[in-house]
Amino acid sequence: MKLRLEYFSYRFAEQIINSKFTLKQEIDQILLHSNIDIPTLTRPNFNKVLLNNFLEKGWKSQPSVFDEPDSPAAKMDFLKERIGIEVGFGHASFMGIDLLKFQVASYSALNKIDLGVYIVTTKNFQKKMTTQHNQNWEGSLNFEKVVKYLPHFKSAIQVPVYVIGIDL
Repeated sequence: MKLRLEYFSYRFAEQIINSKFTLKQEIDQILLHSNIDIPTLTRPNFNKVLLNNFLEKGWKSQPSVFDEPDSPAAKMDFLKERIGIEVGFGHASFMGIDLLKFQVASYSALNKIDLGVYIVTTKNFQKKMTTQHNQNWEGSLNFEKVVKYLPHFKSAIQVPVYVIGIDL
């Protein structure tokens, strides 16, 4: 069994990421890396593996969304060449917070990103992890939910977001 990826483009995100094609390929390679041992993928373990894989490729980990020292401590997961990444393996209720980080980081004075990449797992991945590998992914945000809800946030989330669903 191998991992595979699904994609959803919000606000022309696919065109933007294709203009940085080397980075698009790098993200895919990180998410499909041979060091990912599928049966061991708990949420914390998968986050740890991805952290190591992104750091190995020179991505900045946990960059602050804000610049001022007294600002809130909101952080993105990764940042490189104006692409911000959030890994959404947590509860579905975090979706709005994750997406808002992209919006804030792209907005006027901050101007840190041109694109947000939101990495989540699919319903199928979560089901197979539970049934075949006894790993609990219940309650986790999934690709299908992001694809369903993101277009409804169009007045609040104006930054392009490229959603990547990790599937089995």
